[in-house]
Amino acid sequence: MRMLCVLAVLVGANLLNNWLAPGAYVPTCVVAAATLLLIARWDGLTLADLGLDRAASYRGLRWAAILVGAVLAVFLAGLALPATREAFEDERAVGLTLGELLWRVLVRVPVGTVLLEEVAFRGVLWAMVRRRRGTAWATAVSSLLFGLWHVLPSRGLSRANEAAAVLGTGPAGSALPVVAAVVATTAAGVVLCELRRRSGSLLAPAALHWAVNGFGYVLAWGTGTSGRTGAAELLAAPLTFARGRGGPG
Repeated sequence: MRMLCVLAVLVGANLLNNWLAPGAYVPTCVVAAATLLLIARWDGLTLADLGLDRAASYRGLRWAAILVGAVLAVFLAGLALPATREAFEDERAVGLTLGELLWRVLVRVPVGTVLLEEVAFRGVLWAMVRRRRGTAWATAVSSLLFGLWHVLPSRGLSRANEAAAVLGTGPAGSALPVVAAVVATTAAGVVLCELRRRSGSLLAPAALHWAVNGFGYVLAWGTGTSGRTGAAELLAAPLTFARGRGGPG
């Protein structure tokens, strides 16, 4: 029953963010995350189970510093190499002002995307399944649902990102990026779950998640395309949270 409640909250949030009310993205994510935490409490989960107790938070902060630095180094290397620079071009956010960029990096991504997705998939869902079926099942279920979560956000990817366009155009070309995004985000979910397990903290995967999305925005904007990086869409689409079709990321 409680697991069904979690799934219902996620389905509702996904539809609101990508179809019914994309303009209310951040409030929707905050309310959904809060609701999931209430369900977790109803299920008897503790802060330690969710990786949010004091000891876990201290560990997570140490992991976060290392992960954020590593992501920045990888992204800068990708931007410097001609072979991978094109992946940072995404027309959906061309023309962002500095204020819009800061909103996305400092509010929309951490308070919307990262908050909901980490609380949902590496926090509540992972802990609920782990208590019932063990760690392997928790990682598998959480990661698969994380991949499916990205079906709606990845529509139209081939039209917006040049790196994704190599998969083709037309019905088949439009479907392939969606399939690729689901596979990539499922794989990323496994990595994030393992990071959650090894660190014992929800802050560690949250930091990695924010770094991929946040630095993606900044570097793409800095190159003159002013949008979320294609790297975050293809290599790390896994970490790109629900976004309305053609709307702001």
